[in-house]
Amino acid sequence: MSIARIWHGAVPKAKGGAYLEYLKETGMKDYAQTPGNAGAAIWTRDDGDKTDFLVISYWESMDAIKKFAGEDTSKARYYPKDAEFLLGLEETVEHYRVAFEL
Repeated sequence: MSIARIWHGAVPKAKGGAYLEYLKETGMKDYAQTPGNAGAAIWTRDDGDKTDFLVISYWESMDAIKKFAGEDTSKARYYPKDAEFLLGLEETVEHYRVAFEL
């Protein structure tokens, strides 16, 4: 059974494309290089003048998540240029056990 780690952020709509590329070069690369990562996806939604990002990564265990996030797995992990894009820096992420998959 795997664990889903869910992060949310929002950027001005005009920066949505650039932020997507930044996420691919930072977080997504780090996920792929962390032992115990089982994949990840970036979801986007335009909402008025902003674009919401939902990043869902899948992990083999909480210990694997610690290798990526550090000891306090509830804290969001940010990269140097995130503040240049994001409308705010949400402090925490959510974790769910994956109870069923097709």
